[in-house]
Amino acid sequence: MKLVVMIPAYNEEKTIASVIQEIPRDCCEEVKVLVINDGSIDKTVQEAEKAGADKIISFKKNKGLAPAFRTGLQTALEMGADIIVNTDGDGQYNGNEIRKLIEPILVGRADFVLGSRTNGRIEYMPIEKKIGNRIATFITRIVSGFPVSDAQSGFRAFTRDCALRLNVMADYTYVQETLIQASHYGLVIEEVPIEFRRRDGHSRLISSIWKYAKRAGGTIARGYRDFHPLSTFFGLGLFFVLAGLIFGSKVLLAYLETGVVAGNLPSAVLTVLLILIGVSTMTLGIIADILKTQRKVQDEILYRLKKIEYEK
Repeated sequence: MKLVVMIPAYNEEKTIASVIQEIPRDCCEEVKVLVINDGSIDKTVQEAEKAGADKIISFKKNKGLAPAFRTGLQTALEMGADIIVNTDGDGQYNGNEIRKLIEPILVGRADFVLGSRTNGRIEYMPIEKKIGNRIATFITRIVSGFPVSDAQSGFRAFTRDCALRLNVMADYTYVQETLIQASHYGLVIEEVPIEFRRRDGHSRLISSIWKYAKRAGGTIARGYRDFHPLSTFFGLGLFFVLAGLIFGSKVLLAYLETGVVAGNLPSAVLTVLLILIGVSTMTLGIIADILKTQRKVQDEILYRLKKIEYEK
């Protein structure tokens, strides 16, 4: 049983060594540490090498959290990982809790284990981050159908098979997308309570909470659109149809009273336009639902190709 612990890091020279050294090397038969250097301009790489990182992948420039995670997942599979753990390079997650994180996988109870900060112990979290986390978690819970308590946690573990099925398409963050995908692929997800420590300074991977909220919200919306296309487009279409009927009721009442629509011609045109948009949107929903079936087939093909590519 081989465990690969992947650590996306951007300018974490002060903490990366302690993060690596805290990883328990006896929690599996073989444990390797993979650092994904996301274009750091400090001594992150040198400190990681000194601390004993087994492999370091470096980007020439900062690409962001999702590309770093995607590259880490692919590299961990190439390294022959049976279990992959993702943690942050800032030291906020307790490396000793990796044992607890992978335990449901080792006993065959789960495919995907998520460390929950809200169910564990939090030393400190800014109020705006707490509010944003709760809102994003609530929305992700609805979209994924899994009763997650902390969708934003980066401390998570995957089986090899689970990692092969995940396809991170976002360019900013991976946390919501991977959870939504795992849930809809029928993978078994479990949460375990974890410790979340205070960090000094600001997050280097998430520079702005508002920027994060906007772009993460887009990722969640796309996830819902991709996995629930019929309800998404039918909902939008129904909104336009109802709006058209509201305007149309005024035209209809005037016609019943006067026998003409000339005085309400703008409302009549708007009614027809809104209903046409609504019906067209609903038609798009039917087409998107057909494409969803095609996506399932494509995802299965991609999964099988990746199994062949990363076969140990």
